Formats: sequence, C-alpha cells, structure tokens
Amino acid sequence: MPVSEIRAIKAAVKKGELKNLYYIYGANVSEVEKLTKLIIKAAVGANEEFGLTRLDGRHLDISQLYDMIGIMPMMTEYNCILINDYNCERPYEDMRGQTAENVNKKLFEILKEIPRHTIVIFNVTGFEVPVRFDYKTRSNVIKDKNKKLADIAAKNGESVECAVKPPQELAKDIAASVSARGGMISLDNAKELADMCLNDTLMISNEIEKLCAYAQGREITYEMLQEMVHVQSDTDAFRLADAVAAMNRKAAFDALDELMTDRDNRGAVLANITNSFVDMYRAACARASGRTQSDVEKDFSYAWSFKVKNAFRDSSRMSVKRLRACIKILRDTNVKLNSTAADEKTVLEQAVAQMLITRN
Repeated sequence: MPVSEIRAIKAAVKKGELKNLYYIYGANVSEVEKLTKLIIKAAVGANEEFGLTRLDGRHLDISQLYDMIGIMPMMTEYNCILINDYNCERPYEDMRGQTAENVNKKLFEILKEIPRHTIVIFNVTGFEVPVRFDYKTRSNVIKDKNKKLADIAAKNGESVECAVKPPQELAKDIAASVSARGGMISLDNAKELADMCLNDTLMISNEIEKLCAYAQGREITYEMLQEMVHVQSDTDAFRLADAVAAMNRKAAFDALDELMTDRDNRGAVLANITNSFVDMYRAACARASGRTQSDVEKDFSYAWSFKVKNAFRDSSRMSVKRLRACIKILRDTNVKLNSTAADEKTVLEQAVAQMLITRN
C-alpha cells in the first residue's frame, strides 16, 4: 500500500480531517513525535487526561485493547489510543507458546473494525523499521513483518514514513530548534552539526540540548561544536545501550563499531558504555520506587537532563535484575582490559554478546 506524504497528513489534520488509524515510523524520530502530537491535539485538544490512552507496544494486551477501542469518548470528540513501539517481528519479549503471526493476526482483526469515535495511533520511536527502495513505485517499502501493519493502516487510515531530511533542510530545522531555545547558530554550523551526528535526528536533538545549555544564549560556534560534540561518545553509547535493551544484535554491534573507530579515544569507550548502563540502572530503580526523572536529576546531580530522559525511556525494556547483570559484565570487562593484553575490540564484542543473551 502507498505511504502518505507528511505534508498532506499535516494539512488534513489541521483541517480536522482525521482518520481512525495511523502508523507513523521512520529514522526521523523527532518528526515521528511531532506528527503524533499534532494528531493527538486535533483529536482530544487539551483534554489528554480524559481522551488519550497511552499503551506500551512491548507489553500490549490485545484483549484489553479491544475493550478500549469500543469505549465512548468523555469530554472529547474522539477516544484516542496511542501505541508506542509495537513490533510485529517480536510482539512480546517472551514468545514461549505463541508465534508472532498468531499475535499479529489477533491485532489486525481488531484494527479492521475501529469505531468512528476512536482513533488508534501506532508510532515507532524505540527501534528501527527496516526499509528498501522500490524502483517501481519510487518509494521506500518496509522489509519485515511490520509491513502488514503499515498496509492495514494505509488501507483503513494513514501510513507515513518520517525519513531523514536532506542536509540543507535539516540545517534549517536545527537553526529553528536552537532559536526556540533562545540561542543562535549559523546554517553552516547547523549543517556541520548534522554531519557530525550522521543526520540522526534523535542524536541531533540530544546535542542541541547540550549545546544550548552550554552556550546559555550565546551563538553556538564552530569551536563549540568541536569541543562539545563527539560522534563516538555518549550518543553512540546511548544507541548501544538501547540496542541491548531491545535485544537488537545488529544495531548493538553497529554502535560498537562506530565507537571503536575513534582510535584516539579508545580508552573512553568502555567508560561511555558503562555510564549509559549505570544511567539506565538508576532510572529503573527510580521507577520501581515511584521516583521521577526530576528526582534522579537532582539526586545524582546530572548536568544534562537528556541523559536521564534517555535512561528512563530505554530502561523500560529491561528489568533491574538484567541491568545489574549487564553492569557486572562491564565490571568484569574492565578488569580484563586492565589486567591482560587482550585485544580491546574483541573483549568489548564479547561483553556486548554476553549482555545480549541476558534475560529479564
């Protein structure tokens, strides 16, 4: 099924022309989140407390979803349901006794009969939906089982890919984002930031927060970029930790490869990885104790709030026990690196492999 244009969907939503089903995905995570918020606002306005139900796609109760879809809206025009990060490849972490096909089939049957008063939004912000370019249709096509969900959305509502923008357009978005935070950056430096972050919008967003906090209203200069932004540093460590949490082997080893290409700073690689897992462990313990992101920032004196934000997001897929096991693996890896002459890359690859086979 064809994928809709973002501009067309935005224009329709602003006119109040809403569909009952949306599937929003793509490498441009910030655009996925913006479009999701736009649809929610059009559906329930300022009454999210009454009109919006947020569900974690990694723990989706399909029977419960069926009941929720049928609920009549209260104080809003629509009953809106947001399902984040449902993965048709592996609907649940523990798939014992069931197959992805059977679970997906139950979900697809429900989605074919959504009442007029209900809007269901699927968005993907925590894993990559793989695509390939189809030369016949001149568009990207999803390569895995998520294509079926996207096709149903396209047939009964809207399916939209939020792809990474061209460098020139991305530079304009960066400049606008910095300006909205009370700062300033030239288009040349904005493009440089995009290149340093490999056009990864989530990575760019993290770096903008850090740079604006550092600049404190001053112009973000090229020298600041060289001093503050480092491709093989915290950002790749975040990606590796996120990949381990999602048990995505390819993404985990890709992130490790990018970290290891920085030969001048290889001693910091393990420290960056360990820090990311410690952040996640703190977030998981805080969540279990009923503490908030602000509490963690204050208790551990974090200078950058985006680190805690990422930790709360990524740790939701890992139990405290599994995080503790990963930190022990990293501790033992540090001892091995400091006490033997073993090849650093080989030792780190072994550590990542061990973390990937840990279980919740």
